[in-house]
Amino acid sequence: MPDRAPQPVDRLLPTDEARDLLTLVRDIAQREVAPRAAEEEEAGRFPRELFTLLSESGLLGLPYDSEYGGGDQPYEVYLQVLEELARARLTVALGVSVHTLATFPLAAYGTKEQRAEHLPAMLGGGLLGGYCLSEPSSGSDAASLRTRAVRDGDDWVIDGTKAWITHGGVADFYTVMARTGGEGARGISAFLVPGDAEGVGAAAPEKKMGMKGSPTAQVHFGGVRVPDARRIGEEGQGFAIALSALDGGRLGIAACAIGVAQAALDEAVGYATERRQFGRPIADFQGLRFMLADMATQIEAGRALYLAAARLRDAGRPFGRQAAMAKLHCTDTAMRVTTDAVQVLGGYGYTADFPAERYMREAKVLQIVEGTNQIQRMVIARHLAGPETR
Repeated sequence: MPDRAPQPVDRLLPTDEARDLLTLVRDIAQREVAPRAAEEEEAGRFPRELFTLLSESGLLGLPYDSEYGGGDQPYEVYLQVLEELARARLTVALGVSVHTLATFPLAAYGTKEQRAEHLPAMLGGGLLGGYCLSEPSSGSDAASLRTRAVRDGDDWVIDGTKAWITHGGVADFYTVMARTGGEGARGISAFLVPGDAEGVGAAAPEKKMGMKGSPTAQVHFGGVRVPDARRIGEEGQGFAIALSALDGGRLGIAACAIGVAQAALDEAVGYATERRQFGRPIADFQGLRFMLADMATQIEAGRALYLAAARLRDAGRPFGRQAAMAKLHCTDTAMRVTTDAVQVLGGYGYTADFPAERYMREAKVLQIVEGTNQIQRMVIARHLAGPETR
């Protein structure tokens, strides 16, 4: 089938600057990101040079303060940038989302001196971050983490292993949650750890069913010495910082999911209008027309949901419940839409000659990362009915 350029999504953007930004992002996505996506994902190649380009283009610090090199963009705009990048290649969009997540603790809770020292390089200096919360024995139950930081004079010494770390082994810095006190959430603190610090090492990347170009690995901290000046927030505040970061991160995953779903719909529509059977395009058949209509409707609903949550965040209002809803709905939508896209393509959809099967494999991980969708349902229910009784 001939290549078809994807049609721009009809967006309501708040400013002319935002419209120009989305035009720039679409150009980069179509010119630099999409053409290499299939080959590099198949080869498991991490596109570090693309992140350098995004940093030089000001796209790694969009929601942060321009005083430190950020883009001063509302989340409403930043998330639509992520969606456009995910439409071209999920590895790139998710990488930007994770970098934004790793940067958030310092941007939101760091001292003025810490922000001035570190944020310019993190936002526009070519650095790439990783976020270290999960561990081999604590994923959904993150408050039970075992990585420990022990005070030694003006330093902290960190020992432990983090798991499922996006950019593990390639990140320039890690935002690390480690236990500095007793058991439970109140005994955790946050640290900014250089990726090349002595004692930091990474295992071989996990062998995943999708997103092979994005390294996911365990990161080991063996006697890593970090100055107290790299502790973020107060001692014992780390878990609250982590949860606050994840609220925004879940919106990033929601936007990525809609980008993947949109790419799958683009592929399905293109194929259905060009593939002929029984003397006419298969898009003429009502069964397929209804599938395409349902796919498009689910995508629009997901986009509206994540944007509504983003606008609450931009207004300074609570948005945790809506973030969980957006992550839940958008990632479930991505799984449904990509599965249907494979079905529209029939046998071709099951081959690597077309991208539909890659979209389907990639969509699955979005239901798992940054809180499984079962955890999202627990979060939503707690907002509705209060904490579970014990």
